[in-house]
Amino acid sequence: MQQKQVSLILILLGIIVLAFPVIGVIPFSFLTGVIVSLLGAGLLVGGIIMLREKVGWAIVGIISGILVLILGIGFIVNPSLFSFVASLFVILAGLMFIAAGIATITGIIDGDNRAGIVTLVIGIIYLIVGSWIADPELLGTLIGIWLIITGFIMLFRNN
Repeated sequence: MQQKQVSLILILLGIIVLAFPVIGVIPFSFLTGVIVSLLGAGLLVGGIIMLREKVGWAIVGIISGILVLILGIGFIVNPSLFSFVASLFVILAGLMFIAAGIATITGIIDGDNRAGIVTLVIGIIYLIVGSWIADPELLGTLIGIWLIITGFIMLFRNN
């Protein structure tokens, strides 16, 4: 019974997010921003604590901590930054898939040519989706669609 309620909530949330797509991005951006900010604060504190022992690594830790902290705060206050970084990571993953697919097809990496073709196609799909999610509204729309599909899967799934 509880699974049915959760699935209906997911479907309802998906419909709301489709109506207001940026609303779907804000919670993800905020939560990611909080986590990244905590990571940045940890790197910063770790770098400061390490200053007396290993100055070079401490400076790297402090600089990394400051940059990651700024990125995390940016995610919290600007969902567009979150969309851009998410897009960047998806595009990079797509490029890696394409490289692996080409390497498999050409024989640089051992494997079946069909697997290389599938990997290449997946990489191209990643590039397309990555270019779409740079826009917070399209990312929100994809999140809404994902919520609805997940809700329906849960609704019709047998325990």
